[in-house]
Amino acid sequence: MASQDTRWVAGFRSAVISPEERIKLTDPHEFADQTLRQVLHMAGGGEQIRIRLTNRYGRTPLVIGAARIALRKTADEIVQETDREVRFAGNTKLTVPAGGEALSDPIDLAVQAGDDLLLSLYLPEPTGLATFSHMPTEIAYVADGDHTAGTEMTGAQEISSRFFVSGVDVLAPAETVIAVAFGDSWFEGFGSTLGANRRSVDALNERTQRGWVVNQGIGGNRLLTGEIGERGLDRFERDARDVPGVRHVVIHFGINDLILGGMGGQEPATATELIEGFTELAGRAHAAGLTIHAGTIGPYAGCVYPGLPVAETLATRRAVNEWIRGTDVFDSVFDVDRAVADPQRPDYIRPEFDSGDGMHLNDAGARAMAESVDLTKIFG
Repeated sequence: MASQDTRWVAGFRSAVISPEERIKLTDPHEFADQTLRQVLHMAGGGEQIRIRLTNRYGRTPLVIGAARIALRKTADEIVQETDREVRFAGNTKLTVPAGGEALSDPIDLAVQAGDDLLLSLYLPEPTGLATFSHMPTEIAYVADGDHTAGTEMTGAQEISSRFFVSGVDVLAPAETVIAVAFGDSWFEGFGSTLGANRRSVDALNERTQRGWVVNQGIGGNRLLTGEIGERGLDRFERDARDVPGVRHVVIHFGINDLILGGMGGQEPATATELIEGFTELAGRAHAAGLTIHAGTIGPYAGCVYPGLPVAETLATRRAVNEWIRGTDVFDSVFDVDRAVADPQRPDYIRPEFDSGDGMHLNDAGARAMAESVDLTKIFG
């Protein structure tokens, strides 16, 4: 039980989407008689943990035949002495209804910021298409049969997505302060090195002192339109406001509102629409007693993906960024645009920060984005 000087807060988060999104950036998956072993990189630690599972977008019940959690040794190998059984209301088996969520019983496993956990789920029955995080820049290991108790999963298939898990809570000191990084792939981490924990949010956490930042970015997510995940305005309450321990929200939206809809023949968002959306988001955060800190919209003129209205939307990006820099609706602003833009071509990412596609940051760019945030404005 939590004592008066501790409380349950978010130590890890993973924002999820429906496997049936109209624009698919990653192939959906389904499982049957298989074990999923997944890496969960902790933003912060505590003396106990709880696991959050999700079948939010499932159309059939999700049957968990067994679940175990342990510290990671390397790849899919666990630190054996840390292996723990995961129970739900005392049970080792669980059925999560379609659209449902589940929270485990407390687990006696102390973790620290920067630890990697390996969560093993045995899925004995067909899952249907899996609720998932599609661009976590992390590996999931999949093998036939029940390998939850195995030290390793020899011969497992590797998949660069995360399935059926939405978070880990930790029992931490009561004064622990949580910030939520709420936005798109510039938080989730696409473009950074797979499995290396070099996302912008990871770099932010290297600099925090009084609390930590949990990652609720979704690659392809938009503030105003739902397609790759529910739109930011619709998922704010669940993925930001209701995160245990949250006091601050850090946002980066806009690129996808301006260009991603071109893949589906949709019109780009206007400057007025984006400003109204940002203003509404700030109002909701303040109404919930949270501070909100906004990033300018990053450069993307070098985008290599065909069919997107890149040139046509650059003026809108500039106009919205000037509004963000000058408005007082946010508690602070961090100018990621100027931090990563090429000084000679300010609508382009600096070559040394470009992941190679002209619209996502590499490891160095993600660090530059993190360094543009004045953490004293957030954590004091």
